[in-house]
Amino acid sequence: MKTPLVAPELRELIQRHDISTLQDFCKFMHPMAVADYLSTLPPHDIWEVLRVLEPNLRAEIFSNLDEDVQLEVAESLTRDELAQLISDMPPDDRVDLFKKIPPEKQDLILPALAKAEREDIRKLASYPEGTAGSVMTSDYVALPPDITVREAIERIRLEAPDRETVYYAYVVDEKRRLIGLVSLKDLILAPPHKLVKDIMYRDVIYARVTDDQEDVARMIQRYDLIALPIVNGDNVLVGIITHDDAADIITQEHTEDLEKFTAIGGPHEAGVYMKTPVWHYFRYRAPWVIGLAGLELISGFIIHSFEETLSSLIILAMYLPMMAATGGNTGSQTAALVIRALALGEVSARNFFKVIFKELQVGLLIGLLLGLLLWLKVSLFAQYGQIPAGLSASKVGFAIALAFSLQVLLATFLGASLPLAASALKLDPAFVAGPTLATLMDILGMLIYFSSAKIILNL
Repeated sequence: MKTPLVAPELRELIQRHDISTLQDFCKFMHPMAVADYLSTLPPHDIWEVLRVLEPNLRAEIFSNLDEDVQLEVAESLTRDELAQLISDMPPDDRVDLFKKIPPEKQDLILPALAKAEREDIRKLASYPEGTAGSVMTSDYVALPPDITVREAIERIRLEAPDRETVYYAYVVDEKRRLIGLVSLKDLILAPPHKLVKDIMYRDVIYARVTDDQEDVARMIQRYDLIALPIVNGDNVLVGIITHDDAADIITQEHTEDLEKFTAIGGPHEAGVYMKTPVWHYFRYRAPWVIGLAGLELISGFIIHSFEETLSSLIILAMYLPMMAATGGNTGSQTAALVIRALALGEVSARNFFKVIFKELQVGLLIGLLLGLLLWLKVSLFAQYGQIPAGLSASKVGFAIALAFSLQVLLATFLGASLPLAASALKLDPAFVAGPTLATLMDILGMLIYFSSAKIILNL
């Protein structure tokens, strides 16, 4: 949480060139907390604090700044300063920043970087957005299988300051193909003379660079991993995805699903609500709202076409809002459950008939209960004048109850089948739910409602 109250003190330390106090301030606080404090300062002042820190600490604090603040600071730096900062950053954070820098500045920075770092940036930036390759880091510990535990621990000790995580070490052959995994705990507890290949786990859980990032994040969550190795088509280890990156991915995917479910367009970024201009939200939301409102005109045409039915039985008007809400609510409930199950991998398009059968059972129970309550309400409590001569309150109640029951059944069917069908067609299931489904159920609900009344009551 940004705390502007600290900003004056930081500015005073900068003006006094009190480097020692600034270093202590950054050293003894969590990098995220320092980033929050620094975010209240202008870009030039942020750099005045960062430049007096050790490279690793500077890079860690900078990586925790908001993306827009990072870009502002980057714009204020010279070519060599920015190149050095990028070199010190973790590979995945480095690539994220590099991809957001204007192309002309990218061309200036690349020659100032070491060859290994240039190649690493080009490789990580080449993977399509949304894949495991686009979010992985090349910052991991790799060990050959034929060294001893003592040698492995010594190697980790030397590499640890430059690695994001050392709790897992990945065992690779001479072609860097992944053949095993050994944890730091296993190395510490194993006899020093043992070979790594004798204590490593050979059945390694891994993902491929082309796998969807959400699927990879779910694997880390499901197997409770600190990190997941990522391999290419030849099983060569090319990177890892850590648990903190998996948490960021899941947050991002939740944001995307929620916004799509409520018919909001745009890039679906997490944590940018206050930074997103009003005009952008207008562009993302207005087309859907206006389009769905236009579709609701169909409901109006249906009501108009049944004008005689409505005028001859005015009690039908009382339950119109309830009919519209019931279909939308039931369909949205079903769609939310199915979309969530699809996202978690609990079900797939192959389970279509099982899911439909399950939801229809639920819909039947809800529909029967709601129908019974409505039949009792109309039969027992219909007021004088609401039921025309020649019709019984019980029969009118049955027509209304049947329409509601059918609406609930149809809503559960569509709420389950549309996301499953979208998944089978490789489309985003969230796009077919929410307001879109509610609007569809309004239209179909009106048709069911008036058709049932007209047929059963001979209106």
